[in-house]
Amino acid sequence: MMTFPALPALPARRARRTTVSVAAVAVVAVGLSVLSGCKGSPSGAGAPAPASSASAAPVAGAFEPEQALAEAEKTPYAASIKGVTEAAGQELSTMTGRSNLGTLFTGRAEIRSTGLWMETVTTTDANYVRNRTQDGSGWVKTPRSPDNEANYAGYAKLLLAAGPSAKKGMETRGGVPAYHLAGHLALDQVASIDPRTHRSMKAKGVTGFDIDQWIDSQGRTVRFEQRMEMRGVQAVNKIDFSEFGPVETFAAPQG
Repeated sequence: MMTFPALPALPARRARRTTVSVAAVAVVAVGLSVLSGCKGSPSGAGAPAPASSASAAPVAGAFEPEQALAEAEKTPYAASIKGVTEAAGQELSTMTGRSNLGTLFTGRAEIRSTGLWMETVTTTDANYVRNRTQDGSGWVKTPRSPDNEANYAGYAKLLLAAGPSAKKGMETRGGVPAYHLAGHLALDQVASIDPRTHRSMKAKGVTGFDIDQWIDSQGRTVRFEQRMEMRGVQAVNKIDFSEFGPVETFAAPQG
């Protein structure tokens, strides 16, 4: 997980902007966990889920999500990933990259937001970060965290465990048949599958979040949306997965 410096105190007339900015930094930090080596209740529920994009007609290639997830556990894969983090209705950052999923997490990513341009590479034994915002900044190597994982299948299983209400049915995402799962998870439910996010959110006062997740017939996540209220600000992380393929090797960057 990337960390950010504390923001300085600002005059009272900028209090609202400060609140959004502080929450924005927190949300960006949570959203970056998957790519940088790196969503109920009144205090934890996020904004209502957006309207479903399901077509009125039955979707061809229907399948059951439980069976699809069982298949996903058999075959690790690589995927291209694009993530957008928003707070108070404003886009804060974008993440693009490619990662291995369903196995030891490795990958590379580029993170951009106003005044920030970072690159990250996660290998089997280390994390590398380069601050492209600063001219001449080189790669900084840090040890790989033992909980440096991205367990999207784990989130899908938690949603299914909530019962039939989580099963929203077949839809089409990007021209691909996908099963839509949705529900609210208490923060402590994710401690075992995503300890990094659990720690980060708990420190920021989040007690739970809403999730919409779409998986394909092979159990691979094709879309993941996470909504929460953080320090009084409605926030959302949206991640799209595409270009699936065999597991790849991500080596340490040069230079």
